[in-house]
Amino acid sequence: MERLSDEQLVKLANSGDDSSLDFLLKKYKRMANKIARSYFLIGSDYDDLLQEAMIGLYKAIKSYKETEKASFKTFAYLCITRNVQSAVKSAHSKKNAILTDAISLSSVSKNEDNDEIDLIIPSTVLSPEKELIENENYQEVKEIITNTLSKFEQKVLKLFLLGESYEQISKTLNITYKSVDNALSRIRSKLSFLKK
Repeated sequence: MERLSDEQLVKLANSGDDSSLDFLLKKYKRMANKIARSYFLIGSDYDDLLQEAMIGLYKAIKSYKETEKASFKTFAYLCITRNVQSAVKSAHSKKNAILTDAISLSSVSKNEDNDEIDLIIPSTVLSPEKELIENENYQEVKEIITNTLSKFEQKVLKLFLLGESYEQISKTLNITYKSVDNALSRIRSKLSFLKK
């Protein structure tokens, strides 16, 4: 198996050779793992994202054609990433309105002197009743984050919500990559009840 190219293994896997399929799934699991770890989803386990990454890998194996301009490795990376991103977007649908529609997490303040996470309510025109509910949701989530997470975890979450990668966060806070990963795992666990 190791003597065959990825493209040859894909061809064999698609012609019904289960050992080639298993070999490719094992070979690229590390890539899927790395991609899944670079995403964060409140209320979801890392295993859920890894599963989505592996589904993306499986789709890549099943849909790759040798006529593709990219190598299988590049194609697999794109398929895995898209599948994980799709899962994240899907999870942020209306069923999670308290975290997405009610509060825009993408508008986190970049003020470095301020450790608090600044959340704002979207600028859509709301009825007075909806506006009151949105304000209550905003206060509730901000209070939960403040009371549930340590100051360190709040800093990590703030940087993550600003779009910084694990590597950037580790450099900004002068901590190891593993510390960032552990902090985000704790945050995920502590805030998982918000999804319910």
